[in-house]
Amino acid sequence: MPLPRNRKRRLDKMIALPFSGPSILACGAWLKNTVCVTRGSEAHVSQLIGDLDSAAARTMLDATVTRLCNSLEVQPEIVAHDLHPDFYSTQFAQTYAAQRGLPVVVVQHHHAHIAAICAEHHIKGAILGLALDGVGLGSDNTPWGGELLRAEGADFERLGHLAPLRLPGGDRAAREPWRMAAAVLFQLGWGDEIVQRFPNQPGARTVATMLQRNLNCPLTSSTGRLFDAAAGLLGVNEMQAFEAQAAILLQELAQQHGEVAPLEEGWRIEENGVLDFSPLLAVLADCLKGNNGAGHGAALFHATLAAGLAEWVERAAGQHNITDVALGGGCFHNDILLRTLSDRLTAQGLRVLTAQQMQPNDSAISLGQAWVALQSINKGV
Repeated sequence: MPLPRNRKRRLDKMIALPFSGPSILACGAWLKNTVCVTRGSEAHVSQLIGDLDSAAARTMLDATVTRLCNSLEVQPEIVAHDLHPDFYSTQFAQTYAAQRGLPVVVVQHHHAHIAAICAEHHIKGAILGLALDGVGLGSDNTPWGGELLRAEGADFERLGHLAPLRLPGGDRAAREPWRMAAAVLFQLGWGDEIVQRFPNQPGARTVATMLQRNLNCPLTSSTGRLFDAAAGLLGVNEMQAFEAQAAILLQELAQQHGEVAPLEEGWRIEENGVLDFSPLLAVLADCLKGNNGAGHGAALFHATLAAGLAEWVERAAGQHNITDVALGGGCFHNDILLRTLSDRLTAQGLRVLTAQQMQPNDSAISLGQAWVALQSINKGV
């Protein structure tokens, strides 16, 4: 049964902006889609439309744009969308703009995550952004997801990223954490253990061959896939029944076990800004052979991940003389990561900014797109 019109409107959110501008229509991402329409100094973010893999969700996006524009009595003057060309939200935005002769602003996914937090906190100057999620198309046309950015206005610079992991089978690896674990084993030089480690996976031998021959094994800097790899190595989850199941189970195990100290030298920060957790993954791969077990491994993963990320951000803050840090992306639904990392950064004198009115996940992408589009006006669209 559809919600009454007035109840639907109450589910929308209004974010007050620090300046006024022409009306923007921002069409969001693929997962957890929302759309955003600005009016003056207000950004109106729609109710959650959801993942755009169904006809019903796509129809709802179309209808939501019409409803928001009508209720706000605005005609958008600029349209913003994600960098990914295959998203329905991107295609809708391009068609909408073309039919009306409107300019388009294309916004990289992780830039939008950080921009959404800037919009909430009225940050117009330079800020460091740590964007951690499952995936978003990067400006180099590869899948990103563990990004350290410097953002200012309509612009951003990629300062660093997590060391890339292979995705054996492409998108399928995001649904099957054992594949991410296999990729790590191969990367560590233990590829001959893949079949014996995963006896319940009929495709283990094929995946081992794929990794050896580098067939259909694209690289990603995704933090979500790093969580999957850890869960697979610890035997926590081999096949996900729903999105982020492996990460959720890993967090629950860590909470049950309690806090542990980070692994000393559990990460490396390369000169090119790459943060590599290979030393941590090597320890996790051996965890089940010792006396510590999966609970200790899960706690060690969280503690070391937060410590490595904190050092990474602290270095960049010193190098760029920036004290504001925005934490965005779906991985910050993880309470342990968010709390531990925030405490470490705050202790170093940095001001940590997080989503307050919005969620840290992709439902905030439309707000971030609108913020970037508004900032781009000063430069000329």
